[in-house]
Amino acid sequence: MSTNVDGGQSVAVSDVRKVDRVVIRFAGDSGDGMQLTGDRFTSEAAAFGNDLATLPNFPAEIRAPQGTLPGVSSFQLHFADYDILTPGDRPDVLVAMNPAALKANIGDVPHGGTVIVNTDEFNKRNLAKVGYESNPLEDDSLDKFQLHQVAMGTLTQGALADTGLGKKDADRCKNMFALGLLSWMYHRPTEGTERFLREKFGKKPELAEANILAFRAGWNYGETTEAFSVTYEVAPAKLAQGTYRQITGNTALAYGVVAAGQQAKLPVLVGTYPITPASDVLHELSKHKNFGILTFQAEDEIAGIGAALGASYGGALGVTSTSGPGVALKSETIGLGVMTELPLVVIDVQRGGPSTGLPTKTEQADLLQAMFGRNSESPVPIVAPCSPADCFDIALEATRIALTYRTPVLLLSDGAIANGSEPWLIPDVADLPDLSVRFATEPNAPDGSGEFWPYVRDPETLAREWAIPGTADLQHRIGGLEKQDGSGNISYDPDNHDKMVRLRQAKIDGVTVPDLTVDDPSNGEARVLALGWGSSFGPIGAACRRVRARGMPIAQAHLRHLNPLPANLGDVLASYDRVVVPEMNLGQLALLLRARYLVDVVSYTKVAGLPFKAEELQGVFTDIVTGAKETKA
Repeated sequence: MSTNVDGGQSVAVSDVRKVDRVVIRFAGDSGDGMQLTGDRFTSEAAAFGNDLATLPNFPAEIRAPQGTLPGVSSFQLHFADYDILTPGDRPDVLVAMNPAALKANIGDVPHGGTVIVNTDEFNKRNLAKVGYESNPLEDDSLDKFQLHQVAMGTLTQGALADTGLGKKDADRCKNMFALGLLSWMYHRPTEGTERFLREKFGKKPELAEANILAFRAGWNYGETTEAFSVTYEVAPAKLAQGTYRQITGNTALAYGVVAAGQQAKLPVLVGTYPITPASDVLHELSKHKNFGILTFQAEDEIAGIGAALGASYGGALGVTSTSGPGVALKSETIGLGVMTELPLVVIDVQRGGPSTGLPTKTEQADLLQAMFGRNSESPVPIVAPCSPADCFDIALEATRIALTYRTPVLLLSDGAIANGSEPWLIPDVADLPDLSVRFATEPNAPDGSGEFWPYVRDPETLAREWAIPGTADLQHRIGGLEKQDGSGNISYDPDNHDKMVRLRQAKIDGVTVPDLTVDDPSNGEARVLALGWGSSFGPIGAACRRVRARGMPIAQAHLRHLNPLPANLGDVLASYDRVVVPEMNLGQLALLLRARYLVDVVSYTKVAGLPFKAEELQGVFTDIVTGAKETKA
């Protein structure tokens, strides 16, 4: 016999199937708590030891019209007993809390997939809202799926009947019923969720107990109903030894900034303005004042970056974060940072545009703006993480470059990485890079005048000296007007301007970045290279695995440094017959590669506000590999 989650006896489960991976999507109205439900299931999967990847997807409106297609919120989780790269293409299980959620997501469910619906919401009014002429639960349109109809609202209210909670408040707990049911189906631990609910509703214990009762009711429904005759087990993944935690990209960025400040032995000022989907970076950093993090929520984007650059001028590490149109507002101050040659980390969590665009959807279309989106010749280094966990390392790398070369650095994350999560191997502090800096302490004028010249440069990095204002005998002048080489005096001399422009460019060109590594298990047989950047890493990698599994060789490489590019990139590109570059834009990296390396890059683009699917890239890669073979023959 098996045991109920609340300690009672239950019926025996007839069939337990072991599977290596599962993709689950929770979908409902934006007020149904789908993000919380998905996040809790993710936390339990992480605690169990599965590898995982997630894809939250929610409306742009704070409260979209209830029961409508634009108001659908979903959370997709892919968990497995091996290392995975994406949140999954199609959900094996769809939990639909209302007709809108069903209609918006059913097209992604493969034939034979499991669909669990909350029947309480399938009334004429809700069906009409989304254009259903008949009830899909009754017209055989869902016959190709394993359909389970569950009156989640009614069952939840029955479980909470003795709590004294009103009907409206009780109905809000139905997402925990759904979580309990799925936790039973996939043998997820329950203690962590109950502990989380007691902590979340610590000031309202009656709500905590109500949610726990609903969670237990969902679990027990699975145990006792005859509708679910099968449960599934996904074993823990065999990951590298160490301590792991589930982490989102934005949280990893915040932790990276904290670690960067500690490794640089500098106070950190985060001057910023809240904007989706970058706001969580600010929220997380505001919790870490004990690590020397000062967060300043400014009145606008311009004031935020101005404060950050001012902090760098004063000897701190200045950081600012933004998304969408906020990048444009910061462009003038980024240019000022280029001219004054001060360290500054600019985090851009890319989203759909232009203008306000798609605030909650992902895109990677800010690359050309990061490269050229300032007046005149205004070069800056650009780095981009490839996954949520990689955001920690990329924040350290952006800081290394900013401090070493005295320059603003653009860090290009995106919505898929920011909101997605995966296991993160917590690093040993002893293994983190030393980012400490040396401030100027003595006059350095080469003419022996005893003055301090701010634009005397390090011969290797071309970085100028960094002097904290107020340091005795180190009075100096910096600002937005062109500077005389060395002394920093204002200069309108044409030859000097030409020299300074070229020096600033040479400094960025000389930033040390690792060589590009290529994943090519074919030992050189592959004639096609799939090259990506940003969050395309996972879908490209998963697609390459599928193509290779069919006996077709293909190589993969991924760029984390976009300016300057790795020194060996030209040789890598030239060693393949075809180079395909998938991007969530209209071919921005492809444009840069064609211009610089004269390579006929095959550009595959998508700007739907959603990440690539491995399935679609598999088809693209298969066609290109096949074409390359035919051309060679």
